[in-house]
Amino acid sequence: MKRNQKIAFLSLGIALYVVLSAFVIIPIVNRIKLDLGYIVFGIYLNTFGIPGTIVGVLGCIIAELLKGGSFRIAWPIGQAFIGFTLGYLLPKTEKMWLKIVYSILSVFIGIALIKTVIEVWMYQFPWALKFASNFTAFIIDAIAMVIGVLLNKKIRITK
Repeated sequence: MKRNQKIAFLSLGIALYVVLSAFVIIPIVNRIKLDLGYIVFGIYLNTFGIPGTIVGVLGCIIAELLKGGSFRIAWPIGQAFIGFTLGYLLPKTEKMWLKIVYSILSVFIGIALIKTVIEVWMYQFPWALKFASNFTAFIIDAIAMVIGVLLNKKIRITK
């Protein structure tokens, strides 16, 4: 795939992530919503590897800015961890069950652990309260990520 094509596909991924995260809102509990952008994130990480990280990080930042005018830095940092980890592992893994396990573990570490640690440290939130909230977000986001990884087999982007 040529450089210009890759940039165009990644830009399209960012746009899809933003639309699905900012405008297709399915509330679950309190302020936690189903983030359908993770479906796009999973597809792009599986297809492009580490460069697909930009879809989740920039998509997250832009979606948050569109929704409320500001964002908490913990989300993009958690997204970056997920992106680099899965961007490295998914393209090299052939077995679908292993891709699913990697996806779930990566989202757990990125959202339930890294995001919680950053928010507790920066904003002085109580650990138990923040972990419970982020653990719920992890479950929902992991489901969307796994759907994206599974859909990647059905959606082919020619390289």
